[in-house]
Amino acid sequence: MNWIVIVDESAKKYLKRIPKQDADRIRKALREFIRELHTGDVAKIKGDENKWRRRVGSYRILYEIYESKGVVYIADIKRRTSNTY
Repeated sequence: MNWIVIVDESAKKYLKRIPKQDADRIRKALREFIRELHTGDVAKIKGDENKWRRRVGSYRILYEIYESKGVVYIADIKRRTSNTY
């Protein structure tokens, strides 16, 4: 199944502020969501039914899956800290 990937504007802006090499790796991971959601270092966020995170180096892609619509919503991209999943 091919998924529709929607990236939040704040996540797009964040990609422009980080080093190019890291941004390229994250963009590659975002393209992979179209074909396969659970590839790479993926974990479900506890306490939420459809929220997940994917680790890409020292960054985390936080996203929600809406299976009935075939949509993956990229809510945020954050550098991993002690407060980031």
